[in-house]
Amino acid sequence: MKIVFLGVGEAFDENYPNNSALVLTDKTSLMIDCGDSAVRQLWKYNKGDHNLVDAIYITHRHSDHLFGLPAMLSRFLEEKRSKSFTIICTQPIHEDIKNITKYAYQGLESNFPFKLNIIDIEDGQTIDFQDLKLSFSLARHSTDVLAIKIDDGNNTTCYSGDGMFSLREGFYKDLDLLIQETYLYDKEIIGHACVTGAIKFAEENNIKCLALVHLNKHFRKSELDKVRDKIKSGKVKVIIPEPLEEYNF
Repeated sequence: MKIVFLGVGEAFDENYPNNSALVLTDKTSLMIDCGDSAVRQLWKYNKGDHNLVDAIYITHRHSDHLFGLPAMLSRFLEEKRSKSFTIICTQPIHEDIKNITKYAYQGLESNFPFKLNIIDIEDGQTIDFQDLKLSFSLARHSTDVLAIKIDDGNNTTCYSGDGMFSLREGFYKDLDLLIQETYLYDKEIIGHACVTGAIKFAEENNIKCLALVHLNKHFRKSELDKVRDKIKSGKVKVIIPEPLEEYNF
């Protein structure tokens, strides 16, 4: 399994694309979240291969995780994609996708030349998708977020979406990689984890590597370099990925 950090930025960062990741195995390509700047990162990465992504998972209903999807589907149509495509999401997000697709590009939803599958999931559910086992758990944020755990039989990673840690005890235990939203350095604000809290959590849950994403734009610009060495000096391996950086297990 390989992770491509398509974007690592928060909603309003003009320099860092929206938080999004691409999970790649020998058989499957799964994109997680699709803000309007994240989908452009996918286009940079796939180099014109519009059949690359098999499926997308949307963690929650905020625009920086969802509103790039109409553009993705429209480009699939423009590029004459024929391979089927799967969207995995909760039932409320399923309805949102119908609406934003209709409002963004009228008639798009009736013109797909490929089969579009939508799988509705809910908190606590586990599904198999190709060679991946996908599990979902509610996390604390200003809206419902379902963190996703991805297991390819050899390694396990979790992507938190936005917000605090999973409310399901043990969901993050013994991970090979946790991709965790951390907004500020040592202060939790409503719906957002912080760097120091995430590191402590990773230590307590025997997580091998912690990737810090969705950093506040002002913290990233003015304070991150001052605390970078301190962040990486603990017991847990901590990475602060840049856009399009890859992580290989």
